[in-house]
Amino acid sequence: MTPTPEPTGGPRTTTAPPDRARRVLRAVAITACVPYLALKTAWLGGSRIGMPEDSLLLDDPAVTAVANLVTLVLDACVIVLALLLTRPWGRRVPAWLLVVPMWTATGLLAPIMTAYPLQLLVRALGGGGPGVSAGDGEGGGEGAEPFLHEWVFGMVYGGFIVQGLSLGALFALYARDRWGHLWRDRVRDLPPAGAAPRAVTGAAALVALVPATLHTLWASGSAMGADGTRLAGRSTGELAVMEATSAVFPLVAVAGAGLLVLGRDGARWVGVRARARARAPVRARVRVRVPVRVRVRVRVRVRVPVWVALAAAWLGSGATATWGGWISLASLGGGGIASGTSGPMYLAYACQMIAGALVAAVGARFLAGRARAHAGATPAPVRPTDAPASAAASTPGPASAPAPVPRPWTPDGPDAGDAPDGRVSP
Repeated sequence: MTPTPEPTGGPRTTTAPPDRARRVLRAVAITACVPYLALKTAWLGGSRIGMPEDSLLLDDPAVTAVANLVTLVLDACVIVLALLLTRPWGRRVPAWLLVVPMWTATGLLAPIMTAYPLQLLVRALGGGGPGVSAGDGEGGGEGAEPFLHEWVFGMVYGGFIVQGLSLGALFALYARDRWGHLWRDRVRDLPPAGAAPRAVTGAAALVALVPATLHTLWASGSAMGADGTRLAGRSTGELAVMEATSAVFPLVAVAGAGLLVLGRDGARWVGVRARARARAPVRARVRVRVPVRVRVRVRVRVRVPVWVALAAAWLGSGATATWGGWISLASLGGGGIASGTSGPMYLAYACQMIAGALVAAVGARFLAGRARAHAGATPAPVRPTDAPASAAASTPGPASAPAPVPRPWTPDGPDAGDAPDGRVSP
């Protein structure tokens, strides 16, 4: 029987064991979680390692214990995700059960991976003080209340960066194998989306302007809405890095969603067309300068792959929504964080959650539509053993295919010896 060829256009569902690179990335991701998990476990056990005597974390032990337990569980989820992305059973997990935790992890880690190295650079150049954390706004700058010892930030955020890099690489490999057929095109080949996705993207853009504007003002040194808050005690250079990062991610999210819903129009919008006029002297042999007008037309076409737009929407929406929600939740928990959060800051965090959720909805709708379109365009494979039965069932009676005509037996034929005396072979 002829073996059935596998379909070439669909997603890969192989359950082969992970290769060496994935095993190494998995080990790195799990190992990077160990210091943070050990520190949180020690704090839950009553230890004060890494905390100054008058740390803000000691003001409300109950809230601090709950926060430590939540963050311990969140970091333990990184280990589960690393196993899910590399084990054969991970291919059978429903998409939403993987995508939602991975989107959350990406959103929480991306601002730290971006801001903390830049803050270290600013500090090395003399633009920051000790004890500043990336992304959460809880560090102690010059003149601020102490929060944690400096070595804690290096250990914790260094581990987060390693987790983000290794887990991100594992997810990129997993997504390429399972869903890579959904983003092989270019943005200019996409048809424009309907009215609903465009309206949602437009609403996300309008909402994202609020946190982008406020964070830009705070990054530039403005005290509007930040007087007397926890931002006031931060060193100028590192605060600028943190707030600039918070302003960029909403814009990145909206840009990615805009490319996905606009399709060809979005790619045309990204392309740059410029015209310039300049006066250029022309020298003749008699050295007479004659000014002439030269029209220069510059036309640049940027071919944006679909995966770039998806990555921008993924990173931007995750970082915007998760950090807005995390800081809002921490501020509502009471303690020094709540007393140092103003109304404009709450407004920025709320708008971040809304804008990030809207962009995530646009991306989810886009991928779902692509999956349905691909499933409709890829025919299901038919086994050879099923073909005669289906053909006979669909064309019964005289229209059915005639039976094969028996061949006469010959001594030299393939059936020699099976039907002697010149009889017809069955």
